[in-house]
Amino acid sequence: MRVFVDGKEIELAAGACLADALQKAGSNPAKGAIVGVVKGRGEKSRQTNSYWLNTTKGKIRIELLENELQKIWHEVVEKISGSQVRWASADGIAFGPFSSRISFARDAHEYNRWEVVLGAAGFDADNTQLIFMQRRHSAVYGTPKDGGVFAHVVGGKNTLDRLEIGDRIESIEPIVEWQDLTEKTSTLDLTLPVEEGMEIYTRVQAELIEDAPLGAEFFLALTRDGTFRVDSVSSSYISSDHLLTEHVAYEHREPRLEGVVTVRTTGRGLGRIFIYKHDRTSNPSHSVVARVIKGMDMVKLAKPGQMITFDVTPERIMLLGKFLVDARQEMEQRGIEAEVEGYEGEDAVVVKQEPGATMEILKAKKVRISSIPSNRLISVQLYHDLAPKSLDYFRHVTGLKEKPVGPLPVYFTYENTLLFKPEVEAVSYKELLPENKPTGPVPAGSIGISNQVSKKIGLVGIRLEEDKRYGPSGEKFEATNIIGRVLEPDKLRDVKEGETIYIREER
Repeated sequence: MRVFVDGKEIELAAGACLADALQKAGSNPAKGAIVGVVKGRGEKSRQTNSYWLNTTKGKIRIELLENELQKIWHEVVEKISGSQVRWASADGIAFGPFSSRISFARDAHEYNRWEVVLGAAGFDADNTQLIFMQRRHSAVYGTPKDGGVFAHVVGGKNTLDRLEIGDRIESIEPIVEWQDLTEKTSTLDLTLPVEEGMEIYTRVQAELIEDAPLGAEFFLALTRDGTFRVDSVSSSYISSDHLLTEHVAYEHREPRLEGVVTVRTTGRGLGRIFIYKHDRTSNPSHSVVARVIKGMDMVKLAKPGQMITFDVTPERIMLLGKFLVDARQEMEQRGIEAEVEGYEGEDAVVVKQEPGATMEILKAKKVRISSIPSNRLISVQLYHDLAPKSLDYFRHVTGLKEKPVGPLPVYFTYENTLLFKPEVEAVSYKELLPENKPTGPVPAGSIGISNQVSKKIGLVGIRLEEDKRYGPSGEKFEATNIIGRVLEPDKLRDVKEGETIYIREER
């Protein structure tokens, strides 16, 4: 029996299952990640009522209404192609002129933003115009008695805002949708029987965009475990909220074509990462950071709550938490010069790298790294299920959301308590409601954060000895959220004020 695994053809005996196919192909999906199965490929086309208008400033998508003016549109669409902006105002923008069979009246009509109208300038059908409404207003445009609205703008609205005198419509394309007749499924069941000709997919491969180094690093942080967790699915995209609310710079704009990966850089959904299943126009809130080059079937099969195995190239350069000797060896193998600052003993571990972005390091072929003795790198266990909001804050201020190692500057020490003031101020936009408050003695090594009951909200503390009265940040129990524990508390006994320790989460 012949099947295909990630494009590789293999032969299997009758009665084989998915596990047999994966083993023979040498494919190993990540733990908990789905496997995609495709049988009987086929599709048929379907004409839609949508069109792309390709202008000198970008693409605009319109959707026709079911009315009599559809006939006029189909008659004149070739004449509209090539027409220039005739006038532009705060109310709207018009392309033309071109001749048509439009009937017109001299009445004023009320229009809403994003409506598209056919009107006869000067009440002359040979001077017909295509008018896009940019705000609500009333006007006389020489339209039919019903107002002449025949379509709405449904995509590329930002392109419309940038058009001006001198711009033109270069071409118009009807949008054809394809109805998929293929039988597809995603599964975690590796005992599923395979069939002749079946296509099996285990991973998605993506390539980073050089012009978006910070956004590319953001995407590498999301997929650092080799997976993409799907939180939301629509007809156009899948998305992940793993880094939701994390800030990232806007760098690269282009149409969101099938397979494009973007990160939202402003507004609602900040930090959300999207992978597009169908073409959409560019958006000033979406920075393009990567492109899928293989495995789009997996993207189209995924459902909310599932994980996809993800391979990203180039491979991430993340030296934090590695022994210095290993970091140097890795950089030498990749042809990158490594400059070292700080401790260089046998037990030295890397806690900083500059630049921080993989694409910038590859471009410069140089990286500056800082290292410390391994006894100053503290391993911690964090209680995500017990204190999710507090850990969202903690991982944000320490950088652990995107990096394996994060700094904690020592603010104050007394008795058996260490207090830390994070480098990043986030209490103004991160909630710290009470959660996982102590109900009995606080064990030695506990990590706590002062919640919003306290005047010192956001202060992080570690208790080196058990305490029956106060939490790790020196607060009473009701003002303390316990977020985890230090696995090696003895490493902290000689820490001094003003020092910075570095922490690593053990998963």
